[in-house]
Amino acid sequence: MLHRKKTEKEIKQAKEEVLDPVFGGRDLMRPAPKFRLPREEMPPRNAYQLVHDELLLDGHSRLNLATFVTTWIEPEAQQLMSESFDKNMIDKDEYPQTAEIEMRCVNIISELFHARSDEKENACGCSTIGSSEAAMLCGMAMKWNWRKKRKAQGKDTSKPNFVTGSDVQVCWEKFGVYWDIELRHAPMKKENGYRVAMEDLVALCDENTIGVLGILGTTYTGEYQDIKKLDKLMAEYNAKTGYDIPIHVDAASGGFVAPFLDSRLEWDFRLEGVKSINVSGHKYGLVAPGVGWALWKDWSYLPEELIFHVSYLGGDMPTFAINFSRPGAQVIAQYYNFVRLGFEGYTNIHKASLSVIMTLKKLLEKSELGEVVMEDIRMPLLAFKLKDNHDYDFTVYDISGRLRRYGWQVPAYTLPKDCGDVSILRIVAKEGFSHDLASLLVKHLREVMKELKSEKPKRIKPSREAKIC
Repeated sequence: MLHRKKTEKEIKQAKEEVLDPVFGGRDLMRPAPKFRLPREEMPPRNAYQLVHDELLLDGHSRLNLATFVTTWIEPEAQQLMSESFDKNMIDKDEYPQTAEIEMRCVNIISELFHARSDEKENACGCSTIGSSEAAMLCGMAMKWNWRKKRKAQGKDTSKPNFVTGSDVQVCWEKFGVYWDIELRHAPMKKENGYRVAMEDLVALCDENTIGVLGILGTTYTGEYQDIKKLDKLMAEYNAKTGYDIPIHVDAASGGFVAPFLDSRLEWDFRLEGVKSINVSGHKYGLVAPGVGWALWKDWSYLPEELIFHVSYLGGDMPTFAINFSRPGAQVIAQYYNFVRLGFEGYTNIHKASLSVIMTLKKLLEKSELGEVVMEDIRMPLLAFKLKDNHDYDFTVYDISGRLRRYGWQVPAYTLPKDCGDVSILRIVAKEGFSHDLASLLVKHLREVMKELKSEKPKRIKPSREAKIC
């Protein structure tokens, strides 16, 4: 059998792979490509080491207390995701069992949210790349349903609006811009305990309102808005005006917490006015990013015009997600969690995370570190600010910056308009954030506060006569 003679270049490369240490080879003797594709290939181990080392500069995800996103998953879930990362969720004809698992998840979540469905018919919903896409889908459905009714009545459809609180997540701002919908914001009020009054939401509604937003777990403070009260107010408003304005619940953060820690709380499809819900699987659904879920009370609230049928993947594939190709691994991991944990497992994990937050709350209240913004803590989140009766020469932003020296990522930010003079810090506890880590965080918080109080003020406060540019 004849063998092709290797070129000098191939022989040299083979010797390098066998003899050269990773950091002694030519591939790592120059900076990584930043602006153009390199001309030559390199061995896998060198490419891995190059990228791996740059990622060392990222923050450690387990110490990221800013994000709601899952930062720890079980090895078995990781293995399942690794085995299925190449499955395209949209190819339902090619991967029928993955499609079946997606539908099982929709049914399970819908039942968890008390949708009106039976076991003879699949619930109405789908997986998405994240809760933001799910929010967009539910928002589009509200607009289409509103427009259909307006056209049937012979009325103008050019000025749709959507009513939210000012504590809304940015995905809804995007929704308004992308689909040309006016967003009307009810204010967050200090005198209302840094909350949005449900009455203020209803007051912004009119005949052009496609829907009203209730939030289960706000991004700013973790508040569960009183969606049951909103439902009662909207029922009265609709009866008085003859309108039929639905409620959509953004349960991105709280949707996988409330059913396990507050099962009697009425916020979901048990309420007549709630027609759709978005929830994030990669937050307290405990899946690695990214997966979200869009759900409707029943199929009558999802307009047929938003369901597209494609045949070029084999078979008839109905799809009503915005994204087309997307990974199936996260959906499989979601189902793994449902099978693995069950109701009891989710309850235990979220109870543990909430107990960490309550411990942090007690430690804060016993110190002069700060005061809690939201006393009624329903989910594993703690928002706090510096005490009003202390005249510090530093801010929560200084604290946030100093904590990064220890690896902690604790965000500092201002509250929405009408409370914009209040700056707070937020800690989100997730699976993997233990009591031991929490005690270390408090220790480092105290050290940071001690340092900042001992330092001379570095900023000069302008006098009343000073001109501020």
